[in-house]
Amino acid sequence: MSKVASHSPASLWKNGEWPNFADQVPHKSSDVIIVGAGIAGLTSAYLMAMEGLRVTVLEASQPGEGETGNTSAHLSSALDDRFTELEELFGEEGSFLAAESHRWAIDIIESICLRENIDCGFERVDGYLFSTEEAENEELRKEFEAAKRAGFQDLEMLPAPPLRSQKQGAAIRFPNQAQFHPLKYLKGLSAAVQKYGGNILLNHEVIDIHGHAAPYTLTTRQGTTHTAAHVVVATNSPFNNRFVMHTKQAAYRTYILTFAIEAGSVNKALYWDMKDPYHYVRLYQPNEHQTLLIVGGEDHKTGQSEDPDQSFEKLETWTRKHFPEAGDIVTRWSGQVLEPVDCLAFIGRNPGDEQLYIVTGDSGHGLTHGTIAGMLLNDLVHKRNNPWEKLYDPGRKAKSFSSLKEFLKENINVALQYRDYFSPADLSRPGEVPIGEGAIVRHGLQKLAVYRDHDNELHTLSAVCPHLGGIVRWNKVEKTWDCPCHGSRFSCKGEVINGPAISNLNKAELH
Repeated sequence: MSKVASHSPASLWKNGEWPNFADQVPHKSSDVIIVGAGIAGLTSAYLMAMEGLRVTVLEASQPGEGETGNTSAHLSSALDDRFTELEELFGEEGSFLAAESHRWAIDIIESICLRENIDCGFERVDGYLFSTEEAENEELRKEFEAAKRAGFQDLEMLPAPPLRSQKQGAAIRFPNQAQFHPLKYLKGLSAAVQKYGGNILLNHEVIDIHGHAAPYTLTTRQGTTHTAAHVVVATNSPFNNRFVMHTKQAAYRTYILTFAIEAGSVNKALYWDMKDPYHYVRLYQPNEHQTLLIVGGEDHKTGQSEDPDQSFEKLETWTRKHFPEAGDIVTRWSGQVLEPVDCLAFIGRNPGDEQLYIVTGDSGHGLTHGTIAGMLLNDLVHKRNNPWEKLYDPGRKAKSFSSLKEFLKENINVALQYRDYFSPADLSRPGEVPIGEGAIVRHGLQKLAVYRDHDNELHTLSAVCPHLGGIVRWNKVEKTWDCPCHGSRFSCKGEVINGPAISNLNKAELH
């Protein structure tokens, strides 16, 4: 087994220069303000600006810097929560609508690429859901029948996926899936938003939204103020909804490795196994001389792994077993996935607000869910009917015993994390923290998050997450402080990098 590098992970996609946004003249007031410039925010901005609305996008850093840039970039209508499960939760009609919306999302991405001449490597490929042991074959057969009822055409049940390895079992072939380079797509989408008169303002971190009816006023950490009739919060985890939405979903870390392989040694397609958590695989050719195998999986709840390095090691072991063509590891990274208790994203009006909308709960399909959001929210803003509105309604209630059971399980898990107030610390004194590492240290009745930088300077912070008071834990792979309650994440020096928290960890003094 090759050694996994110890440096902080970096996404394969996050490189290159962005277009210049500096010469834009911001709207004095907007029809729509969109918070977040990932795929959900920019797709919404594009479709709304195309229809003549004055649209302003406020982004804390730069487009795609959040979870859109951490994806493996599968574009799939074969949903990983399985159509057998969706039928149980939403009935055959709901399962059909879910599949339909994701098929539409892939079609819309393709049409935008063609219309705006976006060179992002978009291509249609087959997808294969495969079993790795005979005991899974009956479940696979049931999924095949449920997928047919969900409206898939030209499905095939195969004795094996088109892989050279003989370790895989039966497979379902899903035609008309796709893949692309997500940040090249966002760059093209950003340019198109501006072409249609939309504004994209970088380094505008929204910290508050005032009002429960139009016009809404937004304030940023940089001190600017913006008003709009409609607001879309597309920040992966909605910072404006402090509690309710976070009881309906849970944050998970997912891990990705890329391997060098010989061109043509693995058929170009999307691949998923049937494990829980499942593994997902695709190919990428950054240039004519290089082919990469991108493999993801080994998910766990954010802040609830003793050793995230083990997730990378398990992922490598699985890959070498099922894809023996894999060569050396080229890069690795991880991302944040928000798993709703009933499998589908929350897209629509924030509960209690008429013209404030949220997009969250990507459930491992952030690229298609984000594109669905653009279509659905554009219809809501224009007061048009949309067939998917009720399916994705953020205010929906649990509709089955299994979703209620999942709701209770996740929220009991959150409650148990508050035991960390009384549990032992990682180390007894700040002086024991190694260089380049962090640890939880008890100081009297307080727990402190202590990081020692490479200049041997200690950074001492309160270990209490400012969202709802969980005790953060050190992530030694990504050098972050992660909250095990609702998935907020902070840099080693305490700056917030993932919501729902919107403020940094408080500084603490040692007396």
